[in-house]
Amino acid sequence: MNSDAKSDVATVATLPLSIKSTNGTHTFKVESAKTQDEQARGLMFRTDLKPDGGMLFWPYPPTGGAPVAASFWMKNTPSSLDILYIRADGTIARIAENTVPFSETPIPSGEPVGAVLELIGGRAAELGIAEGDLVTWDKAK
Repeated sequence: MNSDAKSDVATVATLPLSIKSTNGTHTFKVESAKTQDEQARGLMFRTDLKPDGGMLFWPYPPTGGAPVAASFWMKNTPSSLDILYIRADGTIARIAENTVPFSETPIPSGEPVGAVLELIGGRAAELGIAEGDLVTWDKAK
């Protein structure tokens, strides 16, 4: 069963995403969580995160429609994450840095958002990514 789980992770499609910061453009290959089930599972139980990887929750909410306030938690998530809440215009509204693994404390967006990006904890600070930076990806995929 472990070999099947590993092959599932290995075949997950990724989506190119970039973040334009004051110090340049940072590129990632992120997994896409589009459905309600994918967004509920997120990066739970995952220990295979890569520095240039992550997970994009888009559209958010998964049913579509206008942006909404989001609240994430770290239940069943063994790795610290940076959670980037993204406005409908693509700018970063809030970054929750170095979230606490396994915590059930809600982490609110603070305002309505149209997408959420999860990166390895500390990655945003390491790259100089800040609130207000522009996040882009191919929304047709």
